[in-house]
Amino acid sequence: MTVTLKHLLRRVDREGVPAHTQIEERLAEAIAGGDLRPGDRLPPERELAERLGVSRMTLRHALDALGRRGLVVRARGRLGGTFVAEPKIERDLTTLAGLTQELKRQGHRAGARVLSARTGPAGRRTAEALAIEPGERVSEIVRLRLSDGQPLALERSLFPAERFPDLLQHELDGSLYELLERAYGEPPVRAVERLEPVVADAEEGAVLGVKAGAPLLLVERVAYSTAGVPLEYARDLFRGDRTRVLVESGLRAGGGS
Repeated sequence: MTVTLKHLLRRVDREGVPAHTQIEERLAEAIAGGDLRPGDRLPPERELAERLGVSRMTLRHALDALGRRGLVVRARGRLGGTFVAEPKIERDLTTLAGLTQELKRQGHRAGARVLSARTGPAGRRTAEALAIEPGERVSEIVRLRLSDGQPLALERSLFPAERFPDLLQHELDGSLYELLERAYGEPPVRAVERLEPVVADAEEGAVLGVKAGAPLLLVERVAYSTAGVPLEYARDLFRGDRTRVLVESGLRAGGGS
């Protein structure tokens, strides 16, 4: 659906805040407030620039910024244009839940495509994370995670092979946490996760459907059993344009700003 944006199309004030920033903020607020909904098509660039009283270059600067934030997507061709993007997937770090459960909770269809599954010796970092000796056998599962059929994350999980024998013989395209509970009686109950912004290399971009250099969110995770034993060491790469993170914080006793 193409929207008119009547209340958003007042000409920008060129003094003070740059024009492209004003346009970006207006459209971002309209998306956040529901005035613009996923799938809505913005007016053509020429019309929008004229209504706003700016050059097409200034407008494109604003739209490019919104695209980098994952708020709009731009398509070429006769049926192309600028469209409001689907809402980002929220990674909730306040609770430990597998991505399958998180996607279902947010009303999305979860999927996984196994790219590789093998058993091999643990490197030093993996051994340290899993509290095993370097060279001990680990099972590595690399999967492309999908949300509503579209690439969301490149997931690499490693598990101690001795603790989970024959893990790779199971179906691996569902929830791995549910598999650990069902087949071995050891579901992860706690995790330590570290987040780091990175950029996609050519191979990662090809798998995730983004250009090399696109922003990604690296989530490095160690998941533990009820007894505090490390069960999983993972390094997941989430598309930056499709993901945001929820963290709940509180002050320690006696703390303050």
